[in-house]
Amino acid sequence: MKKNFAIVVIFFIVFITLKSSPHPLAPLRNSERGWGEVKIAGQNVKVELAMTPEEQALGLSGRDELKEDEGMLFVFSQPGNYPFWMKDMNFEIDIIWISEDKRVIYIKKDARPESYPEIYGPENSVKYVLEVVSGFSDKNDLQVGDGVLFTY
Repeated sequence: MKKNFAIVVIFFIVFITLKSSPHPLAPLRNSERGWGEVKIAGQNVKVELAMTPEEQALGLSGRDELKEDEGMLFVFSQPGNYPFWMKDMNFEIDIIWISEDKRVIYIKKDARPESYPEIYGPENSVKYVLEVVSGFSDKNDLQVGDGVLFTY
């Protein structure tokens, strides 16, 4: 009898724990997204991480601004060709494509919202894309080939 009671109690605890936790496959709301830091061109940039296809599709769309020391880092599961566009964007940005070995391979400066549906991107394979405020690349003399460090 005690053994059965213990099993019921353990089952109940596991059930309550799982029920109160968010579903592991549920898409994250903006407030639940992870944050990290990117060091690029000698600057530390606090980045919101876009790691799921849902987060990557949304990106910075619909937002009103991006702070000068913040950005969004898209982390793709596999290296590939990832073109970007400015759909539903409200401000200009610099878009930086980064290889799997964490080197800048392409920069689109001052991408404008009104350029949609034009798409931007390199022919080379990338694993990461960083979106930062417009003018960041020029202000910090960012060059193709520069190394990038991530913490997330």
